[in-house]
Amino acid sequence: MPNLATDNPAEIGIADFIIVTTKSYDLESIIQQLSPCIDKDTMILPLLNGVDSKERIKKMLPNNIILDGCVYIVSRLKQFGVIENSGNIQKLHFGLDNFVNDSLHLIESLFKEANIEAYRSENISTVIWEKFIFLSPTATATCYFDKCIGELMANNEYLSTITTLIEEVKQLANAKKIAISEDITEKTLTILKSLPFETTSSMHFDFQAKKLNTELETLTGYVINEGEKYHLETPTYKKFYAELKKKSGY
Repeated sequence: MPNLATDNPAEIGIADFIIVTTKSYDLESIIQQLSPCIDKDTMILPLLNGVDSKERIKKMLPNNIILDGCVYIVSRLKQFGVIENSGNIQKLHFGLDNFVNDSLHLIESLFKEANIEAYRSENISTVIWEKFIFLSPTATATCYFDKCIGELMANNEYLSTITTLIEEVKQLANAKKIAISEDITEKTLTILKSLPFETTSSMHFDFQAKKLNTELETLTGYVINEGEKYHLETPTYKKFYAELKKKSGY
C-alpha cells in the first residue's frame, strides 16, 4: 500500500516510474513541477487525451524514456476525493512501438497486481490513434451539439455527422502512416452505441461547467492543424472548432 500522498514533489525523491494523468493543457507545467522526482533514468507514462503527449514531454526531457499510453474509461471528478466511473469499460494500454525491456514487463506486472486491466503493446501508436479516432469526434460532437452520446446515437443526423468526423480523423491517421483497422469506423460506432445512454465526454463536462481551460486544442484543433501539414480537408472539424472557440470565449 502507498505510504505517502503529497502535492509536494520534493517530498518524494527520485522516481523510477511516473504516471501523468493531468489534463493535456497542464502537461508542460506538471512536468516542470515534477522535476525534483526526475533523473535521467526516470521513465514517464502520460495517460492523457490526445496523441502528442509523448512528443511534448520529449521536448522537455529528451534523454528519458517516455512511453505512449491511453485509457478507455468514462469517469469524472464528482467531488473532492471522489471519482465516478459511469461507463462499462476500463482498460489501460501502454508501451513503445517495437520496444520492450525488463522495466516494461515490471510495470505491466505492477498494474496487474493492482487489479488494473493493463496491456503492454509494441504497436502502441495504433492503439492510441484508434482511441483518438473514437475520442476526438465524440468530444467535438458532444460539445458542439451539447448532447450526450446516447442522444447523438439515437439521431440519424447527429450520427451521420459523427461518422463524417471519424472519416476526417481517419484520413489524418492514414497520412501519418499509422496502422489502423480497416473497419475502424464501424468499430468506433459500435463502442459508442454500447455505452450507457447518458455518457458524455470529459470535454463536454468542461464546456458545460464553463471552465476557462478545455481540451479543445488537443482534441479538435489538433486535427485541423496537423491536417493542414498534410494538405488535408477537414471542413466539419473547422466548422465545429470555430463555433466551439466562440462558446469557450477564446
